[in-house]
Amino acid sequence: MKKRTRELKNPEFTRGWVLACLVFLSVGGGVAGQRGSAAGRDSVVTAGSQGSMQFPPNFIALDILASNDGFGLGTFYRREINPDLFWSISFSISESKDGREVERVDPYTGATYTPGKLNRFMVLPLFGGLQRRMFREDITDTFRPFLNAGVGPVMIYEMPYSKVVPLEGGQFNVEQVDFFAALSQGTAHFTFGGFIGFGANFGTDQSTVFGINFRYYFIPLAGEGLPSLFNPYTGEISSSKSDFGGFFITMHIGTGY
Repeated sequence: MKKRTRELKNPEFTRGWVLACLVFLSVGGGVAGQRGSAAGRDSVVTAGSQGSMQFPPNFIALDILASNDGFGLGTFYRREINPDLFWSISFSISESKDGREVERVDPYTGATYTPGKLNRFMVLPLFGGLQRRMFREDITDTFRPFLNAGVGPVMIYEMPYSKVVPLEGGQFNVEQVDFFAALSQGTAHFTFGGFIGFGANFGTDQSTVFGINFRYYFIPLAGEGLPSLFNPYTGEISSSKSDFGGFFITMHIGTGY
C-alpha cells in the first residue's frame, strides 16, 4: 500500500514562535513584578516628564529571531551617543530556505523530509548600525519606541541536505545527509547586506533590556545564486537561491552597565 504523506507548514517557524512567546511571557511577568514593587517609589515616569530616567550607556543582549524560514539566535552590543541616538553591532545565525520547499512528514514513522531539497543554508550577518529613539519627551520611559538600520558583511554557509549519486543507465540514487555530518562538508560564501526596522524596549528596570524589533533584511548574493533544489525525477538542479534576506521578528533580553 502506498504510504500517505501530509505537508508540514513551516515547523521551524512554529517552534521559533513558541520559544519567542515563552521568553516574552516569562520576562514580561518579571517586568510586571518590578513595576508593582516600585509603585511606592515613584520609579515610573509619567508622560511629559521629558525622559528623566537615566539609563546605562552600554547594553549587551541576547537575540531570538523568528521568520518564515525558521528561527535563529544572536547577540548585540549597543552604545549611547546621546539620549536619543545609539550605535550598535550585532551578530546572528539563522536558517534560510528556498521559498518553493515543501516539508512533509511520514505519518507512519514521524520522519520529516523535503522532496527535491539539495542544500541547507545558514546566514551569519555581522552588522553595524544606528538606533534612533522616538518620542522620548512625549511618552513614558517604560515604553521606548525606536527606528534602526544597519549594514555589514554576511557569510552564507552552504551545506548539503542530500546528495544525488549517478548510477549506470542514467539512473541515480539520493542520499540524505545528517545535519551534523553536513557541517564539515559546507562551503562559505560572502556578500554584503543590511536591514531596516522598528521596535520598542519595555520596563522600568534601568539595568535590564527587554524589547522587540521588526526587521527586514536585504542580503543579495551576486551571480546565479546557490543550488537549492533538484528535480526528483531527473536528478538535475531545478532551482537556485540568490536572495537570503526577508522579514524577521527579533526579541532581545540583556543587561546594561
